Formats: sequence, C-alpha cells, structure tokens
Amino acid sequence: MLQSSKISKFTNLRLGFLTLSAIVLLSGFMTSVGAEEHAAPAAAAAPAPVVPGKPKADIAAGEALFTNGDPTRGVVACIGCHGANGKSAVGTWPKLAAQHTAYIAKELKNYKDGTRANPVMTGMAATVNDQDIANVAAYLSKQEPSLGVAQDKATIELGQNIYRAGMASKGIPACAACHGPSGAGIPAQYPRMAGQWAEYTAAQLTYFRDGTRKNSVQMSAIAAKLSDVEIKAVADYMAGLH
Repeated sequence: MLQSSKISKFTNLRLGFLTLSAIVLLSGFMTSVGAEEHAAPAAAAAPAPVVPGKPKADIAAGEALFTNGDPTRGVVACIGCHGANGKSAVGTWPKLAAQHTAYIAKELKNYKDGTRANPVMTGMAATVNDQDIANVAAYLSKQEPSLGVAQDKATIELGQNIYRAGMASKGIPACAACHGPSGAGIPAQYPRMAGQWAEYTAAQLTYFRDGTRKNSVQMSAIAAKLSDVEIKAVADYMAGLH
C-alpha cells in the first residue's frame, strides 16, 4: 500500500507538471499569434515607397505646346522662333527637328536652372515644367531632320579636316568622334549637328570659347583652341552634313 501511495503521488505530480507545461506553451503560442495578427494590418497599411522617375512623354501634348504654347500659364509657342516642326527659317534660332530627346531636355533644364544663359530662352524655360519639357523634346525628336548645305567653298577642306581628323598640332580632337561621321550625334550623349545653321553653330562655339556658354566643360576646352577662321570653317562644313 505504501508503494502504491508513492506511485500515485508521483503520477499526480507528473500529470500536474505536464498540464502546467502545456498551459505555458499554449499561452506563448496564443501570444505569438496575437502579435502577428496585430502586426499584419500595420505592415499592410504602410505605403509603398515612391520611386521617382522620368515623366512619361506625351508627343501630342508636346506638339500642342510647341505650336500653340499655353496662354493660361504664360508659355509662349516655340514655333515662332524655331519654325514649324522645329525647322527654323534663320540661323539666329537653331533647327530642333530630329534633335535627340535627352539633349533638348538637358538644354531646356540648363536654361531653367541658369546653367546656360540666354535672355530669351531663360524666360521661356521658366514657364515650363518637367512634363512639358519631356513632351516637347519627344515631339521634336520625331520630326524629319532639316537638311542644309555648306556655303563657303574656300573653307570646306579646312572644315572637313577639323571635323573628321581634328588638329593634332593644337590638341583638337575630331568632331566626328562624338558627333558621328554624318553629324547624327549619339542619343543621350552628343547632339545632332548635321544640317544645323552654320551661323548658329559658329555663335555657340564662340560662346564656349569666350565663356559666355558654360554648360559643357568638354566643348569649352575644345573651342578655346579654335580660331575665328577655324570655327567658321567647321560650322559651315557641319551645315552640309546629312
């Protein structure tokens, strides 16, 4: 009987221990589940991070802004200076038809932030936003290029040599290395130069040389080594590229 009593007490203690352990484990499990249930809604409610990106270009909107402007916002139509479809009629204003999207966008933003100075374009760029810039740039890049011709027969050879071979004696690299053999440029890197007004190109090279235009360290360094005659010769030659 004594032995049976001891066994009974041992059994009861063991059962009590197991029951207590089960309660502790169950309590921990329920606490964990409850925490997860409370945490899940919080995680789901957290907003997804916003990743900034380029505006999606709207070519139709770009054409409308280029052609008509937007009087409600003070945006003046580009067509007045740059011509229908970006084909300007005089060398005072550059031809923009078929120019690379990235280059047009960069230059407009440079006018806007003051990196490139121009009394007319600074005011124009101040009225447009990034979406406008993307739209107009996309529209112009889709237009047919405007062709031109070299005018000065006396300097064609000099202009050709500078464009295609550079001038080793003065440390001037070939223009074709960046702007391409036909002057088509390289999208997102170097602008199209083929068919551009010689007057406009010569003016820009001069601005780079004298520091009036400062938004390309590379072009400032190259133009600094060119004489007036060399600038006019290579600008005239590029006008005839196609």
